[in-house]
Amino acid sequence: MTTAEEAAKLDRDDSLAGARDHFVLPDGMVYLDGNSLGALSVDVSARLAEVLAVWSRQLIGGFADAGWWDAPMRVGDRIGRLFGAAPGQTMAADSTSVQVFNALIAAARLRPRRRTLLMDTGGFPTNRYLTASAARLLGLDVREAPLEEFEAAIRAHGPDLAVVTASAVDYRTGELWDVGGLTRTAHDVGAVTVWDLSHAAGAVPLTVDQDEVDFAVGCSYKFLSGGPGAPSFAYVARRHHDRLDQPLIGWHGHAEPFAMAPDYAPAEGIRRYRISTPHVLSLLTLDTALDVFDKYDIELIRTKNRSLGEFFIACADTHLAGLGFEVVTPRDADRRGSQITLHHPDAERLLAELAERKIVGDLRPPNLLRFGFNSLYVSHEDILTAVLTMRSLTR
Repeated sequence: MTTAEEAAKLDRDDSLAGARDHFVLPDGMVYLDGNSLGALSVDVSARLAEVLAVWSRQLIGGFADAGWWDAPMRVGDRIGRLFGAAPGQTMAADSTSVQVFNALIAAARLRPRRRTLLMDTGGFPTNRYLTASAARLLGLDVREAPLEEFEAAIRAHGPDLAVVTASAVDYRTGELWDVGGLTRTAHDVGAVTVWDLSHAAGAVPLTVDQDEVDFAVGCSYKFLSGGPGAPSFAYVARRHHDRLDQPLIGWHGHAEPFAMAPDYAPAEGIRRYRISTPHVLSLLTLDTALDVFDKYDIELIRTKNRSLGEFFIACADTHLAGLGFEVVTPRDADRRGSQITLHHPDAERLLAELAERKIVGDLRPPNLLRFGFNSLYVSHEDILTAVLTMRSLTR
C-alpha cells in the first residue's frame, strides 16, 4: 500500500515521532535535503546565547572555565560512538577538506615504501582533488576504480598499494558499501584505509573499531545537524596514534601547547591530531545538536530510514510508473544509506517546481534527484506528499 492511510499508520507506529519536536522546520515544508544540511536543533539558540554570555563575561577564560579547550575531544567522542569508535580516537575540528588531506598523507606516511593510492571513481569531487594533490606532494601514483570493482582493484595493486580511500555511502546514489569487507581486503595486501563517513554518520550505525578501519573523516552538518559549515570529525585508530605524522600540525597538537616551544613535539594520542584554535561557536552548536542522539538510539534511526526508503520506492513504483522516473538507489535496504535517488530527464525543472511547493530535495548533474531522509524529522507522510507532487508535475 502507498496511500495516505498507510503513511498515517506507519507514522503512528513510529517510535521516533517525538524527535521532530527537537528541530525547527518551516511550516508546511517537506524537507528531504538533510543529507546536505540538517535542520536546526531547537536548543541551539539558547546554547549560543550561553556561549556568547561566557565570551562577554570571561573572555579568554572560557577556554579553561567553560571547557572550550577540550571541546574538540569531547565532541569528537560523542560523534565517534555513533559509528562504533571507542573514546579517545575521534576529534572534531576544522573542515572536512582539511581532515581528508591530513588523513590521506598521514595514512600514506604509514606505508613509505609503497607508491600507489586507490580512490573511488565516483567519489565526492573535493576528495578526488585532495587525493590527487596528496599524491603530487608525495610523488605517488593515483589509481581509481568504481566501488563495485574495488575489491578486485585492491588485490590487483596489492604490494604497491599504500592507501585505499572511498566514501561509505555514495553521495549521488545513496548506495552503502561494505566498509568492513573492503577494509579487510585492503589490510590483506598491507594497505591503509581512509573512509569518508559524511553521508553515513548519524544515519547508519557502523563499527569502525570492530572493522579495524584506519582513518575516517566526515562532515557534521548533514545527518548530525551541526549547522552550516560545522566542524568536521576525524577518527584515527588507536593503534596508529604513536606513529601519526600528518602534514598539518599546530600548537594545539603540541605536547606542551602553552610552552610555545620553537620545535614541534606531538601530544599523546588523538590530541596530536589537533591543529589550531577551533571555531568555538560552531563546535558548541554541534555539541548541542548531538544531544538528540542521547535520546534516540542509532539503531532505531536506522530502522526508521530503512522504512522511509522502502516506502519511497513503493510510492515511486506505484505513482511514478511510466512518467520517466528510474530508482537509481539499490532496492535492497542493506545496500543503501538514508537517501533515495531518482533519475529523470527533466530533473532540474522538477526540482525547481518542487521547491516552489515547499518540497526540498536536491540535484546532482545531469539528471539525478536526491532525497535524503533524516529519521529524526522526516515522516512517511512527507514521502507520499513528495512523490504525489512529482506525479502532478509530470502528468
